Amino acid sequence: MSTTTVTLGERTFILDQRKAEEAFDAKKVINGRDTMFFNILPLKYQWAYDLYKTMKNNHWEPEDIQMQKDLEQWRGSEITDAERWIIKMGIGYFSAAEGIVGDNIIHVVRELVTAPELKLVLGRHAHEENIHADSLVYMISSLGLNPHECEAMFEDIETLKAKNHFVVSNSRSLRRDIDLTITENKQALAKNIFLFGQVMEGTQFYGLFGMILSLYRQNKFMGIGQMFQYTLRDESNHIEVFRNLLMDLVNENPDIWTEDFKQDLRATMAEGIRLEKQFIRDCLPIGAIGLNADEFEQYIDFIADRRLDSCGLQPLGENSHNPFPWLAEMMDIKREQNFFEGRVTEYQKASALDSAGYDDDDL
Repeated sequence: MSTTTVTLGERTFILDQRKAEEAFDAKKVINGRDTMFFNILPLKYQWAYDLYKTMKNNHWEPEDIQMQKDLEQWRGSEITDAERWIIKMGIGYFSAAEGIVGDNIIHVVRELVTAPELKLVLGRHAHEENIHADSLVYMISSLGLNPHECEAMFEDIETLKAKNHFVVSNSRSLRRDIDLTITENKQALAKNIFLFGQVMEGTQFYGLFGMILSLYRQNKFMGIGQMFQYTLRDESNHIEVFRNLLMDLVNENPDIWTEDFKQDLRATMAEGIRLEKQFIRDCLPIGAIGLNADEFEQYIDFIADRRLDSCGLQPLGENSHNPFPWLAEMMDIKREQNFFEGRVTEYQKASALDSAGYDDDDL
């Protein structure tokens, strides 16, 4: 038995290495050591801590981004109605979707995993969803949009409702006491992690990301585009958090990974992209400059197959390709640049619109 003895004055402390090793071995994604002590050391899931540090270092705040030019363009004549509709759809969808993701992290996934470092990175993930939701409030107020109109879009546009119901119904079914020693329940959690990480955030988000960044590339809505770039950088980390979580869950519980379950995940992705393609048609009912629905549907197929492959699953298509090679740098390459290195240094954090001379009555 290996012990360490520490003597200080008249006091002697004996540290039992065996107990520490047992505690480390008891760390698991699920069904691990049940303790109220939030001790992340020694780290068992190094990837979780590394991603937590990366996410923390990428911190940004919406108010640090100038929105003056966006407001001028919104009120001006250089922007088409189709382009304004894309922005409205983006705000309308993400204002609800970011909250749905954060709620699922807190009330489902973080509640069920047991290793403290996993809870740590999931807490940061949920915090970033709050920042994204806050950025959408900032966009709405900066452009002077009616928030009730955004709520009406969420409630009344059928393709948007269908996308959200697709994920919410899964999340709701796990909000109960669940025995995670049963294979079927383990698979339900694994499916939730796959659905939110690879289908929703990893694939369904990318249609609107691509449209808004296409406008950004044309020097339209630069403030909104910049916020979506930072959001996208965050999302790439979120996708990786959930992918690693799924892989470790399966590795520790191989009974999950049956052929039927693999096909269920592929079918879940297929349904996700079917709903997304219908939504894309509503986002682009008519073509905008450099944008058409057919190409975005191809792009979603391409992204979906990449997500499946990264999880060890067979792609849905054989020859899916990226119709937007210019998006590779914006979407696929992880950017490590600190947010504050590239920002404009002279700004008014309290209100990015103050310098434009607008008052509340103008909004």
